Amino acid sequence: MNDADIARLRTEFQQELARVSSESDLQSLRDKYLGRKSGAVTALMKSVASAPPDLKPALGKLANELKQELEAQLTGKKTSLESTKAPVGGVDITLPGRAPLIGHRHPLTIVREEIEAIFTRMGYQVLEGPEIEDDYHNFEALNMPAEHPARDMQDTLYLDGEVPGQGRPATLLRTHTSPMQIRYMESHEPPVRIIVPGKVYRRDDLDLTHTPMFQQVEGLVVGETITLADLKGTLTTFLHELFENRTKVLFRPSFFPYTEPSVEVFIGCVFCDGKGCPVCKRTGWLEILGSGMVHPSVFEAVGYDSERYTGFAFGVGIERVALLKYGVEDIRLFYENDLRFLEQFPL
Repeated sequence: MNDADIARLRTEFQQELARVSSESDLQSLRDKYLGRKSGAVTALMKSVASAPPDLKPALGKLANELKQELEAQLTGKKTSLESTKAPVGGVDITLPGRAPLIGHRHPLTIVREEIEAIFTRMGYQVLEGPEIEDDYHNFEALNMPAEHPARDMQDTLYLDGEVPGQGRPATLLRTHTSPMQIRYMESHEPPVRIIVPGKVYRRDDLDLTHTPMFQQVEGLVVGETITLADLKGTLTTFLHELFENRTKVLFRPSFFPYTEPSVEVFIGCVFCDGKGCPVCKRTGWLEILGSGMVHPSVFEAVGYDSERYTGFAFGVGIERVALLKYGVEDIRLFYENDLRFLEQFPL
């Protein structure tokens, strides 16, 4: 060891110290030069022992001074690095920005707004009505006599009061949004072209396809020349807009107390493209909604001339559409508020 070795070591250390940018780099540099086992300065000091006796004091002094100098510079660098660190809980403005989480509309809201938009373009008015209804508007005015199965206590959530002579409560949670159609016709003369979306309630067990509270959109058209052909054309156009233009639509005779004739509407299975699968029970068709021509008794209940006016009505379940549209197999997913599920739908 000589003066040149010490000068070279000092220069190399200072060059490396200038490149240090983190505490981990600083620790590595300390270990390289001042480490107890393999540090360069440690090795230098050990070499003093093998120097000539007359040079040992001078070389030992130089080695100690170098060690102290390097320790001072390392301490200064550590202080400098700590002064540039962001405080605990502070904001490091040098970090890239974090995009905020964006909320998502609920899939049932998306479907409801899409249905409303389709019928609005057709010239329909969108109405809402009370969820707590009376027996007359929910049943009687819709041609459902007291003995009708739909009025059974197992299907309807009754609240309080009593229908005279029938022994059943007078108020209930509406089982469909059709009562609003009655209320609208009671205060408006034809022509009528409305849809009524909203929540409805029934005594259903919660399972893959049923829930005690669900949403419907029911529609009503009344005029002097309304025919079954108008119903078929309207609903076919609606389903082609809602799904695809190539969607097959099938009308089958059915029975509903407030329409005559009544028809159920089916679409080609969206899961197997009509070829037959377990979802459509190998038929290639899926039921999507119920409809029919308004029964004359309903017109008589609201004071319309059933000889002059005709009309059609229909009802579609929003959850039913969402299940088919998005390929969801469990209706309960729509109400469990699992963000992993809800974030899969468009904004």
